[in-house]
Amino acid sequence: MADAVERVVDSQDQLGECPIWDERMHALWWVDIHGKALKRYDGTHLTVMPMPEQPGSIALRRAGGLVVAMQSAVFVLGAREPKLLVRPAEHEAGLRFNDGRCDRAGRFWVGTLEDPQHPPRGVLYRIAPDGTATAMRSAIRVPNSIAWSPDGRTMYFADSPRHKIWAYDYDAASGTTSNERLFAAPHPGFPDGSCVDADGCLWNAEWGGSRVVRYTPDGRVDRVIGVPAKNPTCCAFGGTRLDTLYITSADGAGLFAARPGVAGLPESRFG
Repeated sequence: MADAVERVVDSQDQLGECPIWDERMHALWWVDIHGKALKRYDGTHLTVMPMPEQPGSIALRRAGGLVVAMQSAVFVLGAREPKLLVRPAEHEAGLRFNDGRCDRAGRFWVGTLEDPQHPPRGVLYRIAPDGTATAMRSAIRVPNSIAWSPDGRTMYFADSPRHKIWAYDYDAASGTTSNERLFAAPHPGFPDGSCVDADGCLWNAEWGGSRVVRYTPDGRVDRVIGVPAKNPTCCAFGGTRLDTLYITSADGAGLFAARPGVAGLPESRFG
């Protein structure tokens, strides 16, 4: 049934985040930040991979394996132990990496925050395939909703406690943003993680709102899907046809899925 949401895995995530569909492995990856684990679900089996630090977000690599943004730095994860990719010079003690996604050109954008009060100390970084990290924005409280339009010319970003999602013109050649504008102002829920579908609409999980909202490219609310969890955290399209919307959550609620009748886009890879 369209928009019917079911729990597909009792994953017991303390803070599930950053789901991404791996078409090569035909599996969904995500992180449990406070549980210090990566998780993978292939439709039958749940695999839990403990991490030495809190993983905030992940990205697929063109060369295989994953990029993992953990508390202290960004690492490359293959078949062996995580290997350091970059620890930005601006990354201060007390901060940890949070939401991250790759642009269409293969750069990894990822932000930092300070738990638990979230003062405006976070930084948004752009990480190039060679590991060079460039600070692109500062004074962030909780970075979230990093996503791009299908043509890569619009970037989305949210600072969750501010109840704002911004849109930017994005230059894929240089990896720079311009023309910041307010895209949406979710309330009373907080804008958490997002994904974009093949129609160019942004799907945003609302922390505290028990719902996922689909916004048209001009920022209008198009659809609202209720989620049987107080704190949905992020969403991503997966499955063979990319027509299953997976939704992560917090507080042990589990991994959810819906079939909204639209398809997503293949996940951009780092490198």
